[in-house]
Amino acid sequence: MALVFVSCADSSSKNELLQFNTDIKEDATPDVLSKIMEAENLSEIRFEKGTYHFYPDKALEQFCYMSNHDDVLVRTAFPLKGMKNLTIDGQGASFIFHGRMIPFLVEDSQNLTIKNLTIDWDVPFHSEGLVVARNEQEGTFDLKIAKDYPYEIRNGQLLFIKEYYQHSIGEGILYDPARKAIAYNTEAYTPLTDWQESSANNGINEIHYKYEVDSRSPEQSHIGVENRIVAQQLKPGLVRIYHHSKKIPELGMIYACKGSHGENRIAPAFRVTGSKNFQAVNVTIHHAGGMGIIAENSEDVLLDNFNVTPSHGRMVSTTADATHFVGCRGKVTLRNCTFNNQLDDAMNVHGTYQKVVDILDDYTIGVRMGHFQQLGFTLATANDTIGLVRLSESFFPYEKLTVKKITKVNRRYQKITFNEKIPASIQAGDLVENLENYPEVLVDNCNISNNRARGLLISTPKKTVIKNSFFSTEMAAILVPVESGHWYESGSAADLTITNNKFDNCSYSGNNQAVISFVTDDDNANIAFKNIEISDNEFNTFDNLILEVANTDGLLFSGNTINSSNTFPKINPQNAAIHIRSSKNIVFDKNQYLGSAKEILRCDQPSKLKFK
Repeated sequence: MALVFVSCADSSSKNELLQFNTDIKEDATPDVLSKIMEAENLSEIRFEKGTYHFYPDKALEQFCYMSNHDDVLVRTAFPLKGMKNLTIDGQGASFIFHGRMIPFLVEDSQNLTIKNLTIDWDVPFHSEGLVVARNEQEGTFDLKIAKDYPYEIRNGQLLFIKEYYQHSIGEGILYDPARKAIAYNTEAYTPLTDWQESSANNGINEIHYKYEVDSRSPEQSHIGVENRIVAQQLKPGLVRIYHHSKKIPELGMIYACKGSHGENRIAPAFRVTGSKNFQAVNVTIHHAGGMGIIAENSEDVLLDNFNVTPSHGRMVSTTADATHFVGCRGKVTLRNCTFNNQLDDAMNVHGTYQKVVDILDDYTIGVRMGHFQQLGFTLATANDTIGLVRLSESFFPYEKLTVKKITKVNRRYQKITFNEKIPASIQAGDLVENLENYPEVLVDNCNISNNRARGLLISTPKKTVIKNSFFSTEMAAILVPVESGHWYESGSAADLTITNNKFDNCSYSGNNQAVISFVTDDDNANIAFKNIEISDNEFNTFDNLILEVANTDGLLFSGNTINSSNTFPKINPQNAAIHIRSSKNIVFDKNQYLGSAKEILRCDQPSKLKFK
C-alpha cells in the first residue's frame, strides 16, 4: 500500500511527505493521483526503488495547449499545479507509462525538483521495421516488423496499433543499426513520398477565406492530396511498401516512423508552464510521444544529468525534441546531459512571433498566432515589454510598448492593449515579440548524437555559453536561426560563445547544412546576430561545410582545429569549408585547417577577409 507520513515543519504549518512503495506497482496512477490531490502542503514525494506502471484509465484528464505539440486531451498521475518547494525523489525508481499520458504536468509552481528516476513507455509511440528486401525496378521494399510493433493494413494503408493509440506510416526516417544512429544520407531515401495530388476534385480552388488560413494545420493540409504509399502483407510480420519515389532504402536499415505531422506530438514526458525554478536531476527519459521536456513561460530551469536515450533495443528515444524552451526567462542550464536518438533537436530555445492583423484603437491591436502547434500560447502578461518588428527593415524592434492587458478571444487570435499609444507607423503584417521572455543559456558537458535534425537551436539575445560538449548530429550541430515564416519562432542571438566542444561527423543526412550555421528565413541583408565567439573547438568532418554565417555583425573564429575524418563519402563537395554572406566584422585567428575542401573561405561579396 502507499504510505503517507505527515511531519510538522513548525508550529504554524504542516509539510506532508508522501512515500510510495512497490505494492502499487501494477497501476500506481490511482494511489499517486489521489494522494497528491488530497495533500494540502506537500513538500516531498518519495518512491521505493522499483518499477511502477502508470495507466491512463484512472488518471486526471485535462485539455492542454502545448507549444510545438498537438493540442490534446491528456491524462496524468502527477498534476503538479500551484506547488511550492516540492521535491519528488524516485530513489532509482522506473516509471513505465501506458498510452496517452503526460508523466509530469507542472503548472504555476515554484521551486520544484524531480530527481533520481527513469521514464519509459511500455509500448512506444513510434514503430520500426527492418528493410529485408528492395526492388529498384518495381520501386518497392519489404519491412520485417517485429511483434513489438503490432499493425494492420486498411485499404492498403499500414497502421500501427498501440495501447490507446494508433498511427500511420507518416513521418519517418532511416536508422543504421550498426551505428545506432540516423543513416548516412537519409535525405536521399526518406521521408517516404506519402502523398500525391488527389485523383479527382471539384470546386476546391473556389473556396475563399476572409482571413489567413494555416495550410499546415491538420484541417487544411490533407485538402487536395491522397495517399500515395500502398502496403501489402506478404506474410505476418513482412510488409511490402509500394510507390515510394525517392531512392529505395538499403538492406539492413531500420525504418522508424511516428505517424502524420500534426497528429504525433501528444505525450511529452514533462510539460512545465508558468513556473519558476524547476529542476530535473538524475532523470533518464527512454521514450515519450513528443518531447522530453517542453517548458513554456517559465523562469530558471536546470537540467542536470538529464538524459534522453532509447531502451529495449529501440532506435528511437523521444519522438520530438529532447528539450524545448518557449518564452522562458531567467536562465536555462543543461549540464552533464545526454541526448541521443530523439526524432528532433536536442534543444530549442526561442520566443514567439505573433502577427499584427488589426489596429483596433490607439492602444489596442489584434494579433494572430502563425503556427497551429503554438495555438493558445500566452505571449505576455501585464507590464511585459513588447517589441514591434518589421523584418523587411530590421530584425530588431522599431518600437517598444508595455502591456496593459491581453484578451484571448480564441486559441489563435487575441487582443493586446498597451499602456502607451501605438505608433502611427504600425502596419498589419508587422510582428510582435515579448522582449523579456528570453533566457540566458548554459550548455556544459553534454553529449548530443545519433538523433534526427539538429543539436542546439539558439534564438535568444541573452548571454549563451555552449562548452565542453560532444556533437554528432545528422543536420547542423548548432543552428542559430530567425524562423519567422514557418514556426514563427522569435529571437536573434547575441553574446554567444561556443568553446571547447568536439563536433564529430555532423551534417551527414544530405540536407546540406553547415556544422554551425547562422541563418534567417528572410532574404535580406539586415543584421540579426551580434557578438559571436567560436573558439578552441575540434571539428572532425567527412564533408566540407563547417561554418555558415549570414546577417551577422561581429564574429570571432579562433583557435579551432578542422580535420578530415573520411568516415563517409562527401555529399556536397561543391561547398567551401566556410561561407560568409551579408555580414561584417568577421575575424579568423590562429585556426588550423587540415580538411580537404578545395576552397576554405567563400564570401558572397568582395572581401579582404582571410582565413588564418
